Amino acid sequence: MDGTEPLNASVNSSYIPVVATSMSDEENTEDLSKDEDRSPLLPCEPHPGALAARQCPEDSYCMVYIIFFLLGIGSLLPWNFFITAKHYWLYKLSNSSNPEGHEEPHSDLSDYFESYISIASTVPSVVCLVLSYLLVNRFSSTARILSSLFVILIVFIVTTVMVKVDVSNCQTQFFAGTLVSVAFVSGASNVFSGSVFGISGHFPMRISQALISGQAMGGTLSAVASVVDLAAANSVTDSALAYFLTADIFILLCIILYLLLPRFAYAQYYMRATHSGTPGLGEGTRPRRGEVGSNSSSDNPLVSVPPLKPILSKTWVLGFCVFYVFFISIAIFPAISSGIQSMQKDSGSPWTDTYFVPLTSFFLYNVADFCGRQITAWLQVPGPTSKVLPILVLCRTILVPLFVFCNYQPRYHVHRVFFTHDLFPVIFVSLLGFSNGYLGTLPMIYGPKVVPKDLAEPAGVLMSFFLTLGLAVGSAFSVLLVHAI
Repeated sequence: MDGTEPLNASVNSSYIPVVATSMSDEENTEDLSKDEDRSPLLPCEPHPGALAARQCPEDSYCMVYIIFFLLGIGSLLPWNFFITAKHYWLYKLSNSSNPEGHEEPHSDLSDYFESYISIASTVPSVVCLVLSYLLVNRFSSTARILSSLFVILIVFIVTTVMVKVDVSNCQTQFFAGTLVSVAFVSGASNVFSGSVFGISGHFPMRISQALISGQAMGGTLSAVASVVDLAAANSVTDSALAYFLTADIFILLCIILYLLLPRFAYAQYYMRATHSGTPGLGEGTRPRRGEVGSNSSSDNPLVSVPPLKPILSKTWVLGFCVFYVFFISIAIFPAISSGIQSMQKDSGSPWTDTYFVPLTSFFLYNVADFCGRQITAWLQVPGPTSKVLPILVLCRTILVPLFVFCNYQPRYHVHRVFFTHDLFPVIFVSLLGFSNGYLGTLPMIYGPKVVPKDLAEPAGVLMSFFLTLGLAVGSAFSVLLVHAI
């Protein structure tokens, strides 16, 4: 395949077939949407000639698509709710005695809170995703998904209760407790996200794209909720209470939606692949050698740890792309981007004093990220084997100095500000979000599709691992970057 050719160049994204297990390296470079033995008219991805392929149910009213979209929102919503509640954290850490105030004096804790929260969220996530990969065949996806959602729900309920607790005399302990909560939520969120993304690898590509678009929408919704609560509430605590209650309700909704998912015939058809390796085959039915889902690892159904080498051999370049995209993004957002202030701050205008950071950093980034991810539903260029993809990913490095020389405050070492107009951070944040959404989504949806079908779920977990590793390393780099400025 020419690397610049869209993955679904010849057919609609709803009809993308997965890669056959028996492909050679040369065959893997051909367009994934083209297979001489498969009919593009079938809205599923069955093995050619299988009787069940002709009985594949439709996704009535796009309900499965919508459920995966909402699960995608839920997979990143908790972390986004933590990082976008900046006014609340600054109030708790530096101005708890004045619940009506919106101006917060700076302290060491409040200056570097975003960097610390990024580390607390990403480092445990790497550990959890390693465990998730090792245990992917020991615990069912249902057990992993539901247990992680319940952990998130419990932590958020505790966080909601703490909104009304006075911590003015124990801010350090509150800070430490918040980081522990972030660690639990982030670890559980990544187990949930990796498991759901692994399951989506058994579905047509449109379902994976729905999941990733939902993740972007989770950030957008959290940013919108933050701005609305900030504008409507009478105090910081009232705003935070409504904010975290919203998260509680949505997490509960995700639990209900996942329990409803197996009731849809369309989902049942593809989720059988988690047991049998081939859509349309009943549980316990083993595909013959040479059929979809047949490889050396499927000859032994009792293997508990998926083979890493054959997955990495197909996905290491894509994994690097995912790693570096999110490394650059988390190095800048939110630690640097949320510290960029309007050049007219303290002018008395609500735009420059109250809404500039929530809108230009959090809201704009998430909207641009969502747009970038959504475009991948129609356009998938460069392709999975193209050398252009890693080149574009590496080009994002230029965004780091662009943000550093905006009006980031406080500045202790780098005093020169080159981009002195408020329009510059708007442009840079838009580029950061859009490129994160587009270039981060492409390798994520390619990953589970370029491996044998019975390795799709562990491949999805592995791609999530690369993503989280990028976040972990990027968050550590953001701390160094903030201190350097």
